[in-house]
Amino acid sequence: MILRDIIDKLGLKILSGEGSLDIEVKVAYASDILSDVMACAVKGGLWITNQNHQNVIAIVYFKTLAGAILAGGMMPDDETLAKARDKNVPLFQSELPAFEISGRLYGLGIKGSA
Repeated sequence: MILRDIIDKLGLKILSGEGSLDIEVKVAYASDILSDVMACAVKGGLWITNQNHQNVIAIVYFKTLAGAILAGGMMPDDETLAKARDKNVPLFQSELPAFEISGRLYGLGIKGSA
């Protein structure tokens, strides 16, 4: 499914990466343990997390993920958001809890990456 369609269907708020929304997403990964995401998330996948600091941006960038969804209403600080915009990292925000985002993605045909 195209990332732009996922954003629409889940009602995600786009925080950064507006120029990278036309990529195909087939998998997602939900975790708040950064080493776990580094080990298990796959290129082109979406990451669902409650983390909201600069390391999120670094992992999305270096793992070449489709983006990160900050769950539960989490918002990054200004410095983190500036880093995401500078690196053109797709970063989204949702008021939904991570569990519900995962379920909705699964319902859209997005599978787990681990």
